[in-house]
Formats: sequence, C-alpha cells, structure tokens
Amino acid sequence: MKINKFVIGGFLILAAVVYLIASATTGAAQYFMTVDELKAKGAEAMNKNLRVSGAVIGDTIQYDPQTLTLTFDVAHVPADQAELEDEGGLAKALHEATTDPSRARMTVMYVGVKPDLLKHEAQAIVTGSLGEDGIFHADELLLKCPTRYEEAIPQQTNN
Repeated sequence: MKINKFVIGGFLILAAVVYLIASATTGAAQYFMTVDELKAKGAEAMNKNLRVSGAVIGDTIQYDPQTLTLTFDVAHVPADQAELEDEGGLAKALHEATTDPSRARMTVMYVGVKPDLLKHEAQAIVTGSLGEDGIFHADELLLKCPTRYEEAIPQQTNN
C-alpha cells in the first residue's frame, strides 16, 4: 500500500511539473508571420504576442521626439527563401514590396528612440500585438538594411 501512495504521489508531482512547463512555454511563444498571414488571421490575431516582418515604406515614417512615438507602414515580403530568390534576393524583394501598391500593408506604432536604420526599404521585424484599431503596437523593433546585410528573412515558425 505504501508503495502505491509513493507512485501516485510521484505521478502527481510529475504531472504538475509537465503542466507548468507546457503552460510557460505556450504563454511565451511568438510566431513569426508575414503581413499577408497576419491580415488573413484577422480578429483571431488581435491582442496576441506576435512577431511580424515587412518592408518599411519610407514616406510613411512619422516620429514625434516629444512623446517618442514612431509610426510607419510595412508591406508584405515573402518568407519563403525560394520566393525571395525568384524576386532577385532580399534587397530586390524589399524594393518590390515597397513599390507594389497591391501588396498587403500594415501600420506599426512603436514608442522609443527612433533607430538609425529605419529608412525606406529596410526590413522591419516587429514584436508586439495587433490592436483592435488595426495598428500593430510594437514592443520591440529590429531593422535590417539590405545593403548592409545580404541574408534571407528569418525562418518562419508555423503555428
């Protein structure tokens, strides 16, 4: 009888540990998406912690140094390496994304110091959430200038 109590107790402790690990992992998960994928999810994507990549459209950049509020639009850039190569590489894909008015776009709002690399045709990788106002509220902003970094878009995580 005593052995059964220890075995049952051990299983309960193990189950609790597995549950805690699983809930902590899924709560902190961030999915890398393209602008098209985010738009396709619609309301399902709202208020979730997400990571999205797109090409910065230079003439939409607005910065208020008093409030440190930065807004800009990003256009859809393919995440698939083969599609990027078909478009002529990352720099060409970013250029195509910013000049093609039919590409999906989204507005990003970030509060913080304006990064030096924020310019037309830079690749922006933003982490944050899509608000009910349709604006992506970024907590983190990573920028890559294609003339300085000639590597592909980070691998996409499928959810």
